Formats: sequence, structure tokens, C-alpha cells
Amino acid sequence: MEILRKVRETIRKHSMLSDGDHVLIGLSGGPDSVCLALILDKLREDFKLPLSAVYVDHSLRPDEIKKELEFCEGLCKELRIDFHVRKIEVKKYAEAAGINLHEAARELRYAAFEEVSHSIDAGRTALGHNADDQAETVLMRLFRGSGRKGMTGIPPVRKKIIRPLIEIERSEIEKFLSINSGLLTLNSQLPFMVDSSNLKEDYFRNWIRLSLMEKIKEKNPAVVRDICRTAGIFREEEEYLELIVTKTLMRMISRKSDSSIELFLSPLEKIETPILRRVLRRALDATSGLRGITFTHIEDIVGLLKKGRAGDSIDLPGDVRVVREYSLLKITSEKPSMLSEYEMRPPCEIILREAGMVVRAAFEVNGGDYGDGKASVLLDAGSMKFPLRIRARAEGDFFYPMGFGKKKKLQDFFVDEKVPREERGRTPIVVSGDDIIYVAGHRADERFKITEQTERCLRLTITKAEN
Repeated sequence: MEILRKVRETIRKHSMLSDGDHVLIGLSGGPDSVCLALILDKLREDFKLPLSAVYVDHSLRPDEIKKELEFCEGLCKELRIDFHVRKIEVKKYAEAAGINLHEAARELRYAAFEEVSHSIDAGRTALGHNADDQAETVLMRLFRGSGRKGMTGIPPVRKKIIRPLIEIERSEIEKFLSINSGLLTLNSQLPFMVDSSNLKEDYFRNWIRLSLMEKIKEKNPAVVRDICRTAGIFREEEEYLELIVTKTLMRMISRKSDSSIELFLSPLEKIETPILRRVLRRALDATSGLRGITFTHIEDIVGLLKKGRAGDSIDLPGDVRVVREYSLLKITSEKPSMLSEYEMRPPCEIILREAGMVVRAAFEVNGGDYGDGKASVLLDAGSMKFPLRIRARAEGDFFYPMGFGKKKKLQDFFVDEKVPREERGRTPIVVSGDDIIYVAGHRADERFKITEQTERCLRLTITKAEN
């Protein structure tokens, strides 16, 4: 049978199966998944496959679920395939996560596949996506402005997920089911179930499938094969380009967490735009709290890199901020932290959690080490009003930077010192009354320097807080 030969070739070409693999079939009762179950049953001996199947109830079509479930259970009993059922609450999840029903259904469905495959120790999960699905996906992504990667379509293999029918057209599936309808005595009208939601053209994919593709096929009957071939070429080129991106990104990352990533600006600015887009996309995809950024947003980040200045930033959906700092590009979904206010009564040690610092204050006799002027300073305690305070910067702040002598706005000082905008709100400002005596980690105030008349000194030091 031609379809069996083609599926066997697809499996071998993409290394989908090894002998003895336990395969979990995603079975909805629709023509694609039914065809998949029948074909894997026919190939069972070729690959020595233990087979199981799972039906996922999305809680969206209560009037149709019972019939679908009965059909799938009966089919699995007829084919001697272990049958499992999982129920997911798509509407509730979509509302809680703030995403549409299709996204919610996909996420929960794949989570259900993963859970069942783990519980039965299945090494592969087989899904029924076919060549028409592939062509429709490529068109849909084209209309939505996807880049080259999006044009690769649905991957034949992704981790444990395999798609043995990905090179089989829907017409071939329908022909196969028609020939084998005698095996499927569970439905008197059709050898498969029909999901009513697939017949509604108000869904974008359904409009492409039911209207657009039918019109294109009238002009070019081979359109599905042609689009799939193009997607395959894109996929091969994508794999090669991804190797380049991997090597490039390895030398770009300065720091990374679940919600933030920092990239070195100097090499990033020199990368050509086609590779730069990919590097940014890979960096975002590798950071769980930054996913969901679209191609348009990647272009905004590229624009910030090419035309922005230090301190410039852009806001993206999901509370994501991109900040161009002096030596780094920071992409984060973390909320900017502001330093709380603390009272300081020397001698003391104060942990500033927002800044990740520890400030120590102690009185000393005049004549000691003056410190480096940044992390450690020695000042005239006699000219201060106690208790001192530690606070965040405020509008209109100014001081007299040590060694500079002239009055300077704190904002201008931060700019000159190249303090990243993200850090300015959590930079500790030590004040005596209304006067700044020390911008912690940067500079003390000239008005509080040690003189010959100084009788008592105050040592202020900052160190990094231990985690």
C-alpha cells in the first residue's frame, strides 16, 4: 500500500522510531489521528512497537465528547491498543493565563501527552499532523509576518513528539480510511468522528483550510506538495543557521536568570541584522519569563541596538523592558526595584536587600586610611546630623562630588559616571539632614571631607551582600 511505504520512509528519514519504542498516539477520533492509529498498527511488527493512545477531553464541546470517547475506546479495543483519557479545563486556564483558547488548549494538551507518556514510560508521542496541516501552517505564519524560522512549519520531530503523517496529504488519508472503513464498524456513517469546531470559518486556520486552500488547489493541485517542499528547504537552512547562532550566543551572555538576560553590547552591535534577529530570538526563548515576544518586537530591539543611546529603553508586552546600558543590553520582566529608607545610627551594619549591598558605619580617630573614595570613605563626623538616613534618589537631588568641588545634580552625576538607569533607583544615597554625604559605591561629598579641624571621623563602607 502506497501510504504505508511513504509513512515508513518518513519515519526512517527523520529517525522517528527505533525498534521497540513504546508509542503513545494522540487520538481525537478525527480522520488524521484514526489514520495514524491504523497505520502504526500495520507497522507494529516492522518496528516491534508497543502502542498506547490517549484521548484528551478539552471540556469545550460537551455534546460531542461522549460519542468521540466511545469511538476512540472502541477503536483501541479493536486494534488492541491500550487506551487512556485525560480531561483538561481549557477555558479556566485561558482566563487565568490571559491567553486565547487555542493557545491554552495546545499548552494543556501537550502537558497531558507528557504526563501520560511519562506514566506509561512511552518513549515517543505520535501526533496526526499531515502535509495539508503543514501547508496551512506555513501560509498562516506568512500572513502573520513570520520570519524564516516560522516558515519551516511544523517540525517532523521535536524532542519526544513525532509526526509520521507529516508528508501525507489529506486526500491520501481520506482514501486510506475509505479503503479500510470495513475495519471501523463503530460509526455507521464515517470511519472517523467530525469535530464541529473544524467546520467554522471564523477561525483563521479553518478559513485557510476551507476557503483559501480550496481556491489555490483549483489553480495549482500540487500546492500542498510545493509548500511542504519549500518548508523543508527552509528547515534545512534553519538548522545550519542555528549552529552559527549557538556559537555566537555563547560569547554574548553576561548574566541570565529565569526572568532576565544581559548581553554584551560591544559584540552584539557588530552582528549583521539577519543573525542578530536570531541571536535575540534564541536568547529570549532560553529565558522562560521572556517568551511570547513576536518578530515585530525583535525588530524594535534591533532598532534600539542600532539607533539607541545608553539609558534608552523600550517597553514590550508582558511587562518586559529592554534597556540599553553602557556596556550591556538588558532584557527583563523583573520590576525595577527602589531602595527603601533606612535609619543609620553608627556604629552599625545595615543590609540593603534591594541593592544587594551591606553598608557598615563606624567611628574612627582622624589619621586613618581615607579609603578608595568609592567602596570605602572616611568623612568628618562632626559636620553631620545624626541619625543619618539611607534612601533612594529623589527629584532635585544635588551634591558636591569629592575632588570636583562644584555643585552637581545627582542625575547629571549618574549620567557622567555611566550608572545604568535600572540601577539608579536602588543606588544607596546616605544623607545628613537634607544633605547628601555619600553616593554609595561612587563618590562622597566634598563638604564632609576630613580637615585639620576634624576630631571624629566616620568610616562608611559597602560590600556585596551574601545570598
